[in-house]
Amino acid sequence: MRQTIVFFFLLFTSLLPSALSAQLQMRGLEAGIWAGTAYYLGDLNTEFRFNRPNLALGVAGRYNFNHRLAARASLNYGRVEARDSDSQNTFERERNLSFYSDVYDITGQFEFNFLPYYHGSPEYFFTPYAFVGFSVFGYNPKAISDGGKVVNLQPLGTEGQAQGEEYSRLSAALAYGVGIRWDLTYELSMDVNLSMRNTLTDYLDDVSTTYPDLQRLKARRGDLSYVMSDRSNPLPGGENVPRDFTQRGDDSLNDHYLFLGVGINYYFGDVLCPKVHKGKKPRKPTRPKHR
Repeated sequence: MRQTIVFFFLLFTSLLPSALSAQLQMRGLEAGIWAGTAYYLGDLNTEFRFNRPNLALGVAGRYNFNHRLAARASLNYGRVEARDSDSQNTFERERNLSFYSDVYDITGQFEFNFLPYYHGSPEYFFTPYAFVGFSVFGYNPKAISDGGKVVNLQPLGTEGQAQGEEYSRLSAALAYGVGIRWDLTYELSMDVNLSMRNTLTDYLDDVSTTYPDLQRLKARRGDLSYVMSDRSNPLPGGENVPRDFTQRGDDSLNDHYLFLGVGINYYFGDVLCPKVHKGKKPRKPTRPKHR
């Protein structure tokens, strides 16, 4: 994560002076919608499985400072999930945990176009781009009990949290990724992007550290907390392994989620072409001819 931050910081700081010194030949606002899929990576998906895609969608506004730099703000939704039963890892299959969560995400980011990009231009009508920013998101991990009931996991204190000291369901993340954008018409454009979130929580999946004292958890929180904390499969012959204070998750790495989406955008601005007049260069809004 630290290397990622340094890379994007150096990229933008090195390119910003030259970009700002150039003519601001395209400037204006875009608004659009996008749809795609959401995925999760964390304690219940350590093998980078992408076998459980779920719906993701959002709305966004982008302000183009020029043909290279833009800022984008978005409201996003996606559902993420994972199951130990999908894993090839023996420990994870025996642990037998699962979860899903709806994620509501607000993101602000800066974007850099690798190629010059002008709306309506027959030559510069597409570009790959990279972006980096910051997200705030809400989540609520849930699981299906053996009886088929949907259970909210955070209030149960499944890792022994005291009542009132459960993890927060609001967190933040570093947002970064890559994409491609291209024109359909002067006003309309499309983009495809992959956007990763490196979160500041390890409880997106309700799993982070160790099993608590399970009998104490049962006495303090009830049968449901006890059952949802330890859902491990018994050994052959039906014998249960004592799991108090043994590993349940890995708290050395926080959880991640990502969006893969396709969007369509409407451009409200103009392409500003410099016009020489008495030694000055006032900018006159003009619309390039359609291809």
